Parts: sequence; C-alpha cells; structure tokens
Amino acid sequence: MDKKQSRLRRARRTRAKLTELRMVRLSVYRSHAHIYAQIIDGNGARVLASASTAEAEVRASQPNGGNVAAAAVVGRRIAEKAKTLGIERVAFDRSGFKYHGRVKALADAAREGGLAF
Repeated sequence: MDKKQSRLRRARRTRAKLTELRMVRLSVYRSHAHIYAQIIDGNGARVLASASTAEAEVRASQPNGGNVAAAAVVGRRIAEKAKTLGIERVAFDRSGFKYHGRVKALADAAREGGLAF
C-alpha cells in the first residue's frame, strides 16, 4: 500500500464516523502548492463555505500558498465565513493528513477565529 492509498483509507474511516454523527464538518485538503478548507453540511450534500490559498485575496497577502503562515490565513478566513453563516461547532476532517504543520496551523487559526471542534 502506498502513501496515497494509506491516506485515503484513513480519510474514509474518519468520514464514515462523521457521517454517522451527522455533524457539520470542516474538511481540509493540502497539496504541495496550496491548502483548501471547506465547511460541509451534516449529510455531506452541500458545501456551505470554502477558503483556500488559491483565492485572490489570500494570494495578495501570502504569495506562497504552501507554508504554515498561509494555512493560518485560510483558517482565519474559514472561521469568519462560518460565523457569518451562524456555524460555531464543526467536526474536523483532516482527510487522512497527519495533524501537524499546515493542517495544525489551519486548525489552530480556525479555533482562534471562534470555531469549536
């Protein structure tokens, strides 16, 4: 089993549990160049809000989207978008990625922005 298959297996297990709980989730995906965050409703049918380093506003302040500082900016943006929708509690879906580096920075910034995991 290679690295990608292992990550996807971990992601499937996490998403199965979150689907069972029917909670709004904060899903994170990271590539080498960017990091993306989405808030998805409880049944997984709709994306309620999204933020990424590919957005023009974020690129203006963070020219390199693949670092911890850019991930923190995305975490703050997704938290403020969630608050405008009235969402305060989410389940954190790290998509099988290890909880360190950029994923951890995004989560910490979202918590500072007012989201509760």
